[in-house]
Amino acid sequence: MHARKILNIAIPNPRLQNILSKELSISSILAQLLINRGITDTLEAEKFLNTKLEHLLDPFLFSGMQNAVNTAKLAAKHKEKVMVFSDYDVDGVTSLTILKKAFASSGIDALHYIPHRIREGYGLSKNILHIAKERGVKLLITADCGTNSRRQIKELTNSGIRVIVTDHHEPDSHEEGFPDKAVIINPKLKDSNYKYRDLAGVGVAYKFAQAFTGSALEEDLDLVSLGTIADSVPLTGENRIIAKTGLSAIRRTKRPGLIALMESSGINDKEITPEFVSFILGPRINASGRMDTAEVSLNLLMSQHKEEACELARAVELHNRQRQKVENEILEEACNLINTEVDFKEHKIVVIAREGWHQGVLGIVAAKLVDKFSRPMIVISLTDGLCRGSGRSVKNFHLFNGLSQCSELLENFGGHQHAIGLVIAKDNLQNFKDKINRLAKESLSVEDLMPSLEIDMELGLSQLNDSFIRELEMLEPFGAGNPEPLFYTKGLKIKNEPLILSRDTLKLWVTDGSFTYPAIGFGMGSFKESLRCCESFDLVYTPRIDNWQGRESLILEIKEVFCK
Repeated sequence: MHARKILNIAIPNPRLQNILSKELSISSILAQLLINRGITDTLEAEKFLNTKLEHLLDPFLFSGMQNAVNTAKLAAKHKEKVMVFSDYDVDGVTSLTILKKAFASSGIDALHYIPHRIREGYGLSKNILHIAKERGVKLLITADCGTNSRRQIKELTNSGIRVIVTDHHEPDSHEEGFPDKAVIINPKLKDSNYKYRDLAGVGVAYKFAQAFTGSALEEDLDLVSLGTIADSVPLTGENRIIAKTGLSAIRRTKRPGLIALMESSGINDKEITPEFVSFILGPRINASGRMDTAEVSLNLLMSQHKEEACELARAVELHNRQRQKVENEILEEACNLINTEVDFKEHKIVVIAREGWHQGVLGIVAAKLVDKFSRPMIVISLTDGLCRGSGRSVKNFHLFNGLSQCSELLENFGGHQHAIGLVIAKDNLQNFKDKINRLAKESLSVEDLMPSLEIDMELGLSQLNDSFIRELEMLEPFGAGNPEPLFYTKGLKIKNEPLILSRDTLKLWVTDGSFTYPAIGFGMGSFKESLRCCESFDLVYTPRIDNWQGRESLILEIKEVFCK
């Protein structure tokens, strides 16, 4: 059996349940699920359940938007050279694609620059002024980066190059030092007038493109949703609208590159879900930037010809296979290092480093280590001079803020609450480990580092039926900020001999004595013997409609089992 997890069961709110249920004509269960997601206002709930594009906010609510549009249109009028500098991940590459297309509509054949992940790292390159001057650039626009590149932006503006920053990353503690001559569009600025903070970088770029073109650009929602979901931002507010409308736009896309990528990854005939974006499309687009250059993925997304797109999709697939191989090797080495050298009593945040680790996959490795060891992880590739690393965190530790308090030990850093990148001198590594762990000891309890399950409600099997499942589908798409509902039922028994199917999948029937349902647990074959021996058990699960051989039936997807 697996180690027992902490169950955090949401406290019901009958009063709000009744209000939402009555005014929206929904079940009390769906009402409570909305409450659990912080939605308590009837109008807000109605918008959440009935997502419409017209609910997107006006781009000009960004305080710097009009200035940015005027600056870009001036460049178009005078036929000046414009360059878009983007990040190398899915969020950055989709942002770049959308901005280049928007500028093309005004006759601007915008240049672009994507830094090399390993050689240059995240953010505006140190030699960006030289690059811009060499290419004759008069206006530089960032996509999914730039907020914390103040020194480079000051150099650009002092040299007469105008700068527009479109970004969504957290500003560090020196936000007041941003050059006055530049325009910054970022919903996370402290003085931002924009009401929704959680747009992805591509969401901010999309807003700028909308304002610049004067068009809703609905045809670009396939890329906006792709970048938004892949960047793991909360699927709430505007992101929910983008994701919900954009997923169907991906299915209908006319872009040869996306079509070729879906075909090469084997999902061209399937309904596109957030999981397909997060675990199939996103990693493939990211792989080129991790293993080589993100130009391959950019060319794929911008391709206008089927043959070229198919060739580029094959190149992306090759990069992805290489990425998987390198990632698995580093993950194995990292686990061995942690098991032999890390004292979990002393290290609430694990910082590990080794020479030769490929910098392109450190973030993925860190995320998998967080899942395995249930504590923040920072994975660093050692070099003779400056070392680069990536980190991922648990729910209750703001990793970006932690790095901000260690900034004197770092050469550079950036990111979000749960995901960061950093550059550090080798000589500062031990001091950094010590300091960030002192900070963690002050803010992280033992419970914070224990695996937990956030349970929406305790239910009886009698409350489950097909119409209930259909109602749950109104909450889709699920993702960060809007997790798939989890339910808890106590005192169940097995109805038949549990089976082990392919890939260690557990299949059985569960009953409370009156109602019986099939249940399936992926990768949970180890539970079979315990279930056979226990008198009764409690189940954590997500109910869904199973469509096997054209027959629909309700099935419980097991997330955890607690035998008694």
